[in-house]
Amino acid sequence: MVKTIRKKVYDTEASTMVKKVAYSYWGDPAGYETTLYQTEDGSYFLYTNGGEASPYPVEDIVSMSKANAKKWLEEN
Repeated sequence: MVKTIRKKVYDTEASTMVKKVAYSYWGDPAGYETTLYQTEDGSYFLYTNGGEASPYPVEDIVSMSKANAKKWLEEN
């Protein structure tokens, strides 16, 4: 997935996956996955995707600061 946020392009194919966390099983309407990525220039973003009853019913990318990425890693 590719998304531009504030003129910066975030691309899951061109970035390095840091950690992926899946909740529940494939096909569960409440299940979802979150994946932390790091870009070549050191920026972080979170890719989210899930079932229609999950917190992430629509595939999305959210930019993250280094501090928020570190916090996400500690919590997941």
